[in-house]
Amino acid sequence: MQDHRPMRIGIVGLGTVGAGVIRLLDSNGALIARRAGRPIVVSAISARDRTKDRGVDISRFAWVDDMNELARRDDVDVVVELIGGSDGPALSLARCALEAGKSLVTANKAMLAHHGMTLAQLAEKASTPLKYEAAVAGGIPVIKGLREGAAANQISRVYGILNGTCNYILTTMERDRSDFGAVLAEAQRLGFAEADPTFDIDGIDAAHKLSILASLAFGTHIDFANVDVSGIRNVTSDDIREAEDLGYRIRLVGMAESTPEGLFQRVQPMLVPLDHPLAHVGGALNAVVAEGNFVGSLFFQGPGAGEGPTASAVVADLIDIARDEYGDPFAMQVSELIRQPKADSGNREAQRYMRFTVQDRPGVLAEIATAMRDCGVSIESLVQRSAREDGSVLLVLVTHQGTESAIIQTLAQISGSESLMDEPMVMPILK
Repeated sequence: MQDHRPMRIGIVGLGTVGAGVIRLLDSNGALIARRAGRPIVVSAISARDRTKDRGVDISRFAWVDDMNELARRDDVDVVVELIGGSDGPALSLARCALEAGKSLVTANKAMLAHHGMTLAQLAEKASTPLKYEAAVAGGIPVIKGLREGAAANQISRVYGILNGTCNYILTTMERDRSDFGAVLAEAQRLGFAEADPTFDIDGIDAAHKLSILASLAFGTHIDFANVDVSGIRNVTSDDIREAEDLGYRIRLVGMAESTPEGLFQRVQPMLVPLDHPLAHVGGALNAVVAEGNFVGSLFFQGPGAGEGPTASAVVADLIDIARDEYGDPFAMQVSELIRQPKADSGNREAQRYMRFTVQDRPGVLAEIATAMRDCGVSIESLVQRSAREDGSVLLVLVTHQGTESAIIQTLAQISGSESLMDEPMVMPILK
């Protein structure tokens, strides 16, 4: 029988999302109570600075300096962790809450990517919920979609645009024909990128999220350590233009696939055909595609960050807990999750875009073509642009379907060439 007493929550971390959760509960409290079957109320809060103006009245809640003490309070049923970070205070709080038998809601993808299995085991032992819809793709209900909506399916592949900062930068480069550095600086000024954007632009944030999606999709242990990651630092305005001329758009795509050889997980820039839905995901939006053997292709799109969308996902988890509607954190007991080895990516077949910046002199094209021939790489199309003022020439190739190992061998063969004026850029074409 469902408990109709108010469900009391303790919020740790009162930044954008924490304040947003309070605002959402204030605005939609009556509706939420009807949908949850009981009121959801804030009873205690904790953050670093008690005096900071957060735009909401926090004087009505008990302030607790020690966040771990908050997790043990008798008037807290659910701990909401919104401080971030893979280790340190966030992990200590999560452990403390679950060991105290408290339900835990978190938006912390880094912590889950590194410690999700341990936390899931603690939740199992305490028979208490661990919920994390807000940790992946913000307001998009992709966690619930995989855990529940697609639960009867064998998922063959899950992939998508998992970082709004990178997507904002790439789509702005498309629109304005601007260089990466200029767009990044503007994104920082507008608040779309952090002062230190490393986790975003180098693909680490997307890799955290991908490792969680892979576990849900394939019933495997989270394996963040084996996600191959390359970000968007080396994507140029030339690449954006050349991709467009070829009928593609560049997106940072996280892709996971369960293969007979093992688990493939990679975050990298890819050329996306214009007729694919991901090509039309613009700005700071996120999108995820999951391919099931009975349901077919599922497409989730929406805002991947921000106060409103992330707070919405947090409160959706709270409503599930209030209804007593929750299962195992990763859709099955940890003991049922399998450990898959890392798949050897060398045999992966794809068409690829290759961009070379070379000296404007005879024989350069023959040198590259010979290396590709020797390594078994077949060229579908080739474009050579006019020489620039610095004496460089842009060569853009699209290969036929071929293995990754052949591309790696080609690049190794020409790596010492004096003809190269910059590192080559290679991006697979999404199929």
